[in-house]
Amino acid sequence: MEKNDPSTSETPKSESAAAATSETKPETEHINLKVVGADNQDIFFKIKNTTRLEKLMQAYCDRTGCALSSVRFLFDGQRLAPTNTPKELEMEDGDTIDAMVEQIGGCLF
Repeated sequence: MEKNDPSTSETPKSESAAAATSETKPETEHINLKVVGADNQDIFFKIKNTTRLEKLMQAYCDRTGCALSSVRFLFDGQRLAPTNTPKELEMEDGDTIDAMVEQIGGCLF
């Protein structure tokens, strides 16, 4: 009986360790994203799949000296919301985000 007890106690430990590893791996997976500004300046960011893009947007604006309210971020032609995550948008490593300075109005001569 003693032989059965250690074997049964080892199996759940290894299963729970494998389950814990598989659960935490996707959460900590990082991807590299490139943000291209209107001046074609590339800035690279490495973020987790579950991190809100608000952090990336704020970091980009801090580096470029722009106000967050004056920059629009686009991915595959769609405007990004600060609450989006790379996982929601199915972003992959090396994807590009476009940063455009908002232009209000216009003038015809």
